[in-house]
Amino acid sequence: MAGLDIDMPSMKLNDGTSIPMIGYGTGTARAKKSDGIVDRKLVEAIKMAIKMGYHHLDGAEVYNNEAELGVAIKESNVAREKLFVTTKVMSNIADIPNAIDESLKKLQLEYVDLYLIHSPFFASSDAELQTKWQEMEKVKKDGKAKSIGVSNFLQSHLEAVLRTANVTPCINQTEFHLYLQRGSLLPFMRSKGIAMQAYGPLTAITKAKPGPSDEILASLAKKYFVSEGEICLRWCLDQGVIAITTSDKEERLSDYLRATTFSMTPKEVEDLSQAGQAKHFRAFFKNKFSEEDKS
Repeated sequence: MAGLDIDMPSMKLNDGTSIPMIGYGTGTARAKKSDGIVDRKLVEAIKMAIKMGYHHLDGAEVYNNEAELGVAIKESNVAREKLFVTTKVMSNIADIPNAIDESLKKLQLEYVDLYLIHSPFFASSDAELQTKWQEMEKVKKDGKAKSIGVSNFLQSHLEAVLRTANVTPCINQTEFHLYLQRGSLLPFMRSKGIAMQAYGPLTAITKAKPGPSDEILASLAKKYFVSEGEICLRWCLDQGVIAITTSDKEERLSDYLRATTFSMTPKEVEDLSQAGQAKHFRAFFKNKFSEEDKS
């Protein structure tokens, strides 16, 4: 399926910027244990994704591969304004002004399109979250990030930030899939104009099989002549949720783009959601939640 010609849909965020609905992630399997020699294999994988139409590129300082992302962007010869580049601060959360400068240096960029606080779990109080968000607002004001947001925040964390924010976070990137639908978080975010961005959207088929959604996923994949992975992505898109995915296989990346070429019916989306709620599976930050906690 390589070479699929698609027109990537986008979403307008609360600050007026537009973000492509599917992004290419450089985390998890592509993360490095430490900075060091540039990994050419990763550079070529990112370049392949860019060439295929993945112009939304999702990185983070903690992945230790911002240098590879920067080299890939430079070698892709795609105009900077056609790319949407995200990075996140975690390891250097104590010094956000220095953290963004270090990230931009590694990325070989003058700005990122989106800068996120990678996790709220560093904070011991609401006041600490609020202080760090003020530093994020300064990053935006200085033109080093066009948009700012958060990642892995729960409703309580968002409420704390919103109490003192001058700029509302435009995105909360969090684990979101059929078996972790986050309860009331998505409706709450919608009410505040904050977009949901899903990482791990394929978890139901990659890490959590067998499960209660298996039968309907197979049925919908057959109906739409696509893979179950594409159905998982489409389930996100049909709810207005931006999806981050990844692969180093060209055919698989091409297939994922096919998720932008069809829509499921509202009933099919709801049926999938209902089936998924019969199982709970969390792949990330397990140490921060009890086994029963679905938030």
